[in-house]
Amino acid sequence: MGEQVRYGLIGTGMMGVEHINNLAITPGAVVTAIADPVATSLGWARAALGDRADGVAAFDSAAALAASGRCDAVIVASPNHTHRDTLVPLFDAGLHILCEKPLATTIADARWIVERAAQSPGIFWTAMEYRYMPPAADFIAQVHSGAVGPLRMLSIREHRFPFLVKVGDWNRFAANTGGTMVEKCCHFFDLMRLITRSEPVRVYCSGGMDVNHLDEDYGGRRPDIIDNSFTTVDFANGVRAMLDLSMFADGAENQEEITAVGDAARLDVFIPAGAIVHSPRTGFGNPKRPSRRVVAVDPAALAAGSHHGSTYYEHQRFNAAVRGAGPVEVSAHDGLMAVAIGTAAEISAREHRAVTMAELGL
Repeated sequence: MGEQVRYGLIGTGMMGVEHINNLAITPGAVVTAIADPVATSLGWARAALGDRADGVAAFDSAAALAASGRCDAVIVASPNHTHRDTLVPLFDAGLHILCEKPLATTIADARWIVERAAQSPGIFWTAMEYRYMPPAADFIAQVHSGAVGPLRMLSIREHRFPFLVKVGDWNRFAANTGGTMVEKCCHFFDLMRLITRSEPVRVYCSGGMDVNHLDEDYGGRRPDIIDNSFTTVDFANGVRAMLDLSMFADGAENQEEITAVGDAARLDVFIPAGAIVHSPRTGFGNPKRPSRRVVAVDPAALAAGSHHGSTYYEHQRFNAAVRGAGPVEVSAHDGLMAVAIGTAAEISAREHRAVTMAELGL
C-alpha cells in the first residue's frame, strides 16, 4: 500500500477524537471514513478533522464503513460492550484493526476475537497505550535490562479522577464496561504481564464503590462500578504484583506511580512528572544513592491527547506494522489476558476470595 495508510474510525467520542488528533501528526496517515450512530459524536470528529473533513465519508454503522472500500485500517473506539459486534464486518472485510481496550467485556467474547484475528489476513492490534508512555517504556526497558536485579515485586498506583461522562452514560454500568477492573485496569494488568514476562496464576481484589456515583440515578438504575481497590496478582515465575486504584484522588501530584523492586535496587517512575528514580541497595545505615532523571516527551504528542503522549507513539508502531515495516506488539491474546485478569479481580471483589486463572480456563 506504499507509505500512505487510509484510516477509518468507528466510535467518535472522546477517545475517537484523540485518535484523530494523533493521526494528524502521523506521517502517511489519512482519515478517509468515520462511523458512529450518534450525530453529535460525528460532529466532534468533523470538528477535530477541521479542513481535513472534506472528503471524509461518514457512516452510521461499522458494517457500512467496512463495505465502503475506503479504508486500509480501522480504529475501533466504540463502547466496550459493542466491540465484538463491531469487529464482525471488519474481520469479514480483511481490514487491519486497532481495537481500543478493553478488548471485550467478557472472556468469551475476547476468546472469539482472538480466534477471528488469527484467521484474518489483516493485522490485529489491541490498543494498550500505557505501554507507550515514554517514561513507562523507559522504565520497562530498564527493568528488563537488569536495573533492579531479578524482579521480585511490582506495584502500580493510579490515583485519579472519577469516570468521565460518556454518551448515553454507558460507562456507569459493569454490564457495558466489564466492570472497572476490566475497563480501567486492563491497562495495568497488561503492564504487569509485560514487565514480569510471566503469566498470572492467582488474583485477589478488595474493592468497592464507596465515593463516586452514589447519588446518580439513570431511570431507576444505579451505577455499579468499583471506584477504589487493592489487587494482588501472583505470577507463575514467583513475582508478586499489586495495583492500588483510587478514582477519587483528583489532586494527586502524579496520576501513575510504578515501582519495581529486585534484590539489587528499586526503580520508580512517576507520570506525568516523567521522572525515573533508581535506588540501589546500600545496606543498613549507609548513605542512600538514588539517581533521578526526567524522560522527555515530544510536545506535539503531549498536545494531541490526554495519555502523556502514548497514543502518538502507539500509532507510529501500528502504522509501521500495517505497512509491513514492524511487528504487531500488542496482540489479541494480550488483550484477552488483560480482560481475564480484570474479570478475575471483579469476581474476587464480589465474592471476597482469591480467584485462580485456572478457574477461568486460563
